[in-house]
Amino acid sequence: MIVDLVGKGGHIRTVPVPAWVKSAIDQWMVAANIRSGRLFRCVNKTGSVWGTSITEKVVWVVVREFAKSVNLDKLAPHDLRRTCARLCHEAGGELEQIQFLLGHVSVQTTEYYLGCKQKLRVAVNDKIGLEPIGASAHA
Repeated sequence: MIVDLVGKGGHIRTVPVPAWVKSAIDQWMVAANIRSGRLFRCVNKTGSVWGTSITEKVVWVVVREFAKSVNLDKLAPHDLRRTCARLCHEAGGELEQIQFLLGHVSVQTTEYYLGCKQKLRVAVNDKIGLEPIGASAHA
């Protein structure tokens, strides 16, 4: 996990990451000889590290380059964040946990972000098994 991440608005949170991500980060830290400080840093054309971190602009450039390599003309870092949230939701992730992942203060923000809509034909409470004995399954 990433502990004490300072996010938008100065909010501090902990972000869980899959084991394979942790492994890749550990390998990167060894290869880059990083023992403290920021994980991602600028590297010039000769391979020399300069500065102590990367900028928002660097993230945009990296996303744009990889997007072009897979024939996506318009892709922004925020699109990737929104896609991650939707994939988590579609995989059965709880709204509250997605809220924590995104660092939203309000669950309503997460609902809006995901485009959540109440399902009336197949309601969430249709399958909790509280029908009276002998009652029809179709109400």
